[in-house]
Amino acid sequence: MLALRGTDLTVNEGEFVSIVGPSGCGKSTLLYVVGGFLAARGEVTIDGAPVKGPGTDRGIVFQEYALFPWLTVHDNIAFGLERQGLAASEREKIVDRLVKVIGLGGFEKRYPRELSGGMKQRVAIARTLARDPAILLLDEPFGALDAQTREIMQDELLRIWLETRKTVLMVTHDVTEAVYLSNRICVMSARPGQIIEEFTVSFDRGRSREELVVSEQFNSIRNRVWLSVRRQALAAGEHNDEA
Repeated sequence: MLALRGTDLTVNEGEFVSIVGPSGCGKSTLLYVVGGFLAARGEVTIDGAPVKGPGTDRGIVFQEYALFPWLTVHDNIAFGLERQGLAASEREKIVDRLVKVIGLGGFEKRYPRELSGGMKQRVAIARTLARDPAILLLDEPFGALDAQTREIMQDELLRIWLETRKTVLMVTHDVTEAVYLSNRICVMSARPGQIIEEFTVSFDRGRSREELVVSEQFNSIRNRVWLSVRRQALAAGEHNDEA
């Protein structure tokens, strides 16, 4: 079954772009194509070079943490660095810095089973950042978290992005999350998916969450994105009824 069709997307350096759309529209498929995990008939390029498989220039964070249960927080973050052959002193500098970035100082010797869901996802993000990829690919990174923890992690991710200015491409079902975090939001059609609408988000990031989410500007964009996704979901339902 065809997952994507006629999909054309350009992400600029330093942008935070979110992809939203109805379930099964091919959002994660598009992310995995960019990551080099899936082949496509079209072409994917990064700085003009074709993507032919996974690479160190891209780091991916999954919904289910994917931590090594037998490794501590410290060793999970350092894992990729060891495989790259970095000296122990350099690994320690990077791990120490990232532990501070994700706010887990004092938990370096803890194992995943001793961490909350939000803490595990912070470690997963830090492990990806440790390799210093140019692009972060996030596949529903907070989908398994409760609402309160999810908001905390959104704030953490926004803080990390503002600090590092990594290029981020995120898949999410949560329209509010997409509006809160992104510079730009792409809405995909029902399967086979293609990008059918884009929204630019330009907020004052100096405002608190409490101030931002009640603002007219925030709610105007959120409602427009939500209506766009809803139209595609209804279209998918009508198609399924006909099938």
